[in-house]
Amino acid sequence: MIRKILVANRGEIAVRVMRSCREMGIQSVAVFSEADRSAMHVRYADEACFIGPSPSSESYLNIDKIMDAAVKSGADAIHPGYGFLSENAEFARRVAEAGLIFIGPSPDAILAMGDKLTARKIMMDAGVSVVPGTRDLIEDEDKLKETADSIGYPIMIKASAGGGGKGMRLVREESELVSSYRRARSEAGSAFGNDVVYMEKYIESPHHIEFQVMADEHGNTVHLFERECSVQRRHQKVIEETPSPLMTPELRAKMGEQAVAAAQSVNYVGAGTVEFLVDNDHNFYFLEMNTRLQVEHPITERVTGVDLVKTQIMVANGEELPFKQEELTQTGHAIECRIYAEDPKNNFMPSPGLVKHITEPLGLGVRTDGYVYEGYEIPIYYDPMISKLIVWAQTRGEAIERMKRALYEYKISGVKNTIPFLKRIMEAEDFASGNYDTHFIEKNPEVLEIPSDCNQECEDMALFIAYLDYTEKMKKLVSEPTEVEKHASSPWKEFARRKSVLRL
Repeated sequence: MIRKILVANRGEIAVRVMRSCREMGIQSVAVFSEADRSAMHVRYADEACFIGPSPSSESYLNIDKIMDAAVKSGADAIHPGYGFLSENAEFARRVAEAGLIFIGPSPDAILAMGDKLTARKIMMDAGVSVVPGTRDLIEDEDKLKETADSIGYPIMIKASAGGGGKGMRLVREESELVSSYRRARSEAGSAFGNDVVYMEKYIESPHHIEFQVMADEHGNTVHLFERECSVQRRHQKVIEETPSPLMTPELRAKMGEQAVAAAQSVNYVGAGTVEFLVDNDHNFYFLEMNTRLQVEHPITERVTGVDLVKTQIMVANGEELPFKQEELTQTGHAIECRIYAEDPKNNFMPSPGLVKHITEPLGLGVRTDGYVYEGYEIPIYYDPMISKLIVWAQTRGEAIERMKRALYEYKISGVKNTIPFLKRIMEAEDFASGNYDTHFIEKNPEVLEIPSDCNQECEDMALFIAYLDYTEKMKKLVSEPTEVEKHASSPWKEFARRKSVLRL
């Protein structure tokens, strides 16, 4: 039985996993770098282990240090979260060799789906629809034109080991082909240490729709429906929702069936996500599979009522899935906004720094998965996401209005953030109508134009002044005792005075 889990991650996902651990009566172990000594996940966990300097290559990506922490802490299992080592087959193998449980799929499944070209071949053999394109890697520049002509322009050149938009080049005509191919290989080699690329047909104005899957080691595999992820900036998701506005019952059934087939083709165990591109005629094509929990998993939890992290832990513990496909249903509508410490008025430059004030939204149907607090300094070394704001309502229209209200209530001062940008998206007509695809932001340039908001600026100034006033009062209370306190001779009285100051 799993009694103690080391969470090999940081930030909001580490806290999220630890919450489920606490509800299950399982102890949690945090790992932290120099920059994260005062981080929320360290404060929340039952135990914490220091693993090195701030750069992730010397801490959160260092397998030896994490394995050493797991053994010394007496952990039974390791949950990788997402990012960092979550899709690293070598890490999963090392965990198993140490006699610990890796809360995720097997190393073989990670390897198979981690390489996009390999995954394409597996999907083709499993009868899953894939985007028309090459089956093998492209090594000979002399065959580029022949291959591109056979697929038909426009085409997309993609890094086989890639992700996050790196190593990708859109080619609309032959004159761009060779230079795009070379740039894609160079970027892929620099980013992933692997310059293998392949070609596929570019799907114009697609929807990016993913299916959540869950499987156990007893042969049971289910999907927990879809998530619409088409609001993207630089190939990175910004907003997700479920159900998808594009979806019909027939399309959902077909895509769900293929998502399950994709997972079964690699003997998948645990939580995973099968991603598809869908055109306006409801033709859909396999894109990739993420062999981990996704950032946007909370919206699936909200409409299905399933705690995905608890289910991951149960499956890793050798238990059967507690539900069958026919028992799963969607109730209501959920939307997630990703809040980043970035400046939307300055090309989304990262904005690390001290969080001077934060007020998170509350109320019916509102959930915030975050990790920052007043006085916390967001480090420069990691992803700048502050939190995920999730809302749920009975209908999509009501969910949008609830998200608008929640974004209005969300106040952060001290660092620039993307809340104004997200507000603009919620107000866009195309989003409200559900008539959007992966080019939504390009087609709605006004979304990027954040107008000056006098009311907001005045509110931010008031928060800043209140913060300054608060800090000055704290200094006075600590340094200038009252007349009564000046005569305090007992150290217990002095302790009580300082404790009351801290409470303020």
